[in-house]
Parts: sequence; C-alpha cells; structure tokens
Amino acid sequence: MRDYHINVFYSEEDGEWIADIPDLEPCSASGATAEEAVREVQIAKRLWLEVAREQGFTIPEPRYRPAIYKTSA
Repeated sequence: MRDYHINVFYSEEDGEWIADIPDLEPCSASGATAEEAVREVQIAKRLWLEVAREQGFTIPEPRYRPAIYKTSA
C-alpha cells in the first residue's frame, strides 16, 4: 500500500520544524523537532481524511514523490 509523501524541513522564520503532505493541501504541522512535526502531521492527515470522507470530498491518491538523485560513489 502506498502512503502519502511527507516533506520535513526546518523553518528559520518560524523557528521550528515543518512537515507537510503535498497531496493533501493544505495538510501540514510543526514541532520543536523533526520527529514531533512528523507525529503531528500524521494526526493532521488522519483528521484531513476523516473530514474529507464525512463531507464526500474526493480523496487524492498518493502521487507526489520527490526527485531522488543518485551520486556516483
């Protein structure tokens, strides 16, 4: 089963870690650590999907995948 990709990055402006799910706009969360931001965005994802189902909205398939660059060793 495929799951939604999560981007995690540190925001100097906010002074904390941000996690977002590009396929589920706007689904994001923040935390003092990267791990906390990921835990929080997992909660946000669950709630996003729950509300979408309740409201009858179309739920997008997981599609977004970041570019992966291979370097020669």
